[in-house]
Amino acid sequence: MGIADSGTGQGGQPQADLLVVGAGVAGLWLSIKAARAGLSVTLIERDRIGAGASGGFLGALMPHSPERWNEKKDFQFRALVDLETEIAALENETGLPCGYRRVGRILPLHTERARETALDNIAQARTNWSGRFQFNVANTPDRHDWPSILWAPRGIVHETLSARLSPPALLAALAARLGQMPNVAVREGVALADISHRDRLARLSDGSAIAFGHIALANGVDAFSMIAEARGTPELDLGGPVKGQAALLDAGAPPDLPVVYHDGVYVLVHENGLVAVGSTSERQFDDPTGTDGQLDDVLKRARKLCPLIRDAPAVGRWAGVRPRAVGRDPMLGPVPGAPHVLAITGGFKISFGIAHRMADCLLAHVTGSEGPVCPDSFSVEAHTAKAKPSVPRPLPRS
Repeated sequence: MGIADSGTGQGGQPQADLLVVGAGVAGLWLSIKAARAGLSVTLIERDRIGAGASGGFLGALMPHSPERWNEKKDFQFRALVDLETEIAALENETGLPCGYRRVGRILPLHTERARETALDNIAQARTNWSGRFQFNVANTPDRHDWPSILWAPRGIVHETLSARLSPPALLAALAARLGQMPNVAVREGVALADISHRDRLARLSDGSAIAFGHIALANGVDAFSMIAEARGTPELDLGGPVKGQAALLDAGAPPDLPVVYHDGVYVLVHENGLVAVGSTSERQFDDPTGTDGQLDDVLKRARKLCPLIRDAPAVGRWAGVRPRAVGRDPMLGPVPGAPHVLAITGGFKISFGIAHRMADCLLAHVTGSEGPVCPDSFSVEAHTAKAKPSVPRPLPRS
């Protein structure tokens, strides 16, 4: 990974226009976008690139339902549309494939009410998805094993907006692109210890310090307490971890099959024919990175849902914690009272589909340029209004 000379500040410390904390999908996209704009960037990661919530292998890119349209749904829709172009550019720059394909999605319909809602959403999708993508209702799936017709007694929805990618492949391409950029310094194995936002100085776990123009907290769950501290309200609980578990199956499945989603279960095929299955959403847990019987239950449901994978052996299991902000929406933008401290976290299950657009929003703030419209509900202040004093949580086992 290339290391850039970011210059030195008045006290002799290294300095950067933008210090990014956390090398998950959000931190990587932000670092690339800022470097493309000519800023000097230092990216620090306490472990290694993609070691946290971004290090799984599910990669489903699915839109919100098209009815009751709002700013959040519009933001995500535009992000999902633009991501195809963003990834094509990244692949061209690095020569590395990201496993992206717009395969669409199937939603089995279990009840007559669900079918009626789906039929109503055809017109909503035509309006809110700009007429570019289809939201269709059919009586049966195209294949009897993807999903099983027994799981779709009232037919299926087949929409063409959803896509999938390979999280490890995308992270590898983003990291490779950073390595090509001379104005980027990447430091793995170094954590943020303290922020002096008035002095614009960050102290790191190795005893060093770095001066910054802006600092962006993209370090997932850990960002919430840092944001509260920077705001001067350390007692507020701005968000927390939700554990997810997933599995990877050797099914030799066709890579053009749509994502299947039903009642919290995701099933998708990667370009290499491996099938990813997930996921759990656990608010209470002891082991943040261990898999257990809850994943086994998801696998059983997935095998019944999609008989194509009924006998496919599991070749990988993953568990990790994802950041969920108190307001449920992503947390994005400057911290009130500390305008040079920026939040970019809390994407939870939709991070891979919107991280590049979140990065565009922050970059526009840093440079004073025009950027995407950021929903009001994403702001730190909007989340703070919903926050309560934190209650100590038992520390999970490492």
